[in-house]
Amino acid sequence: MRRCFLTGCYTGLIPKAPGTWGSLFGAVLGYLILQFLPQSTLFLLVILITIIGIKEINIYEAETGTHDESSIVIDEIAGMWLAISILPEASPLWIAAAFALFRYFDITKISYIGKLEKLHGGYGVMADDLLAGVVAGLATGLLYVGVKSLLAYL
Repeated sequence: MRRCFLTGCYTGLIPKAPGTWGSLFGAVLGYLILQFLPQSTLFLLVILITIIGIKEINIYEAETGTHDESSIVIDEIAGMWLAISILPEASPLWIAAAFALFRYFDITKISYIGKLEKLHGGYGVMADDLLAGVVAGLATGLLYVGVKSLLAYL
């Protein structure tokens, strides 16, 4: 059960680019959740899976002697859901934009995102992706406002 949770229903076990697959799984699952529940619920789910994720990652790392193993993608899912939960419009187009920006910030680890990764245990695994999610959500929101303003001007 722990392995299924941490690997995002085993998407983290896909050999090439597990973080991207986990993020994509998170984006699709987030979109499906939003078909039935509001964005605020997705935000609350981020808090819940972050708390559970930190605990389960700590247990997993103690058992395996590893840190931030690439197959663990619950952090990518939480980061994607956080980005989606702060979007001004959670349509497939804007979720796709948030996905692209999230992957960019998660891979490049610019600024404080990379520094958070150095935290111990589950905190470090989750924190950098949560910050990447916030930055991706805000950047997508700015892009949304810019596009809507441009379209209104035309």
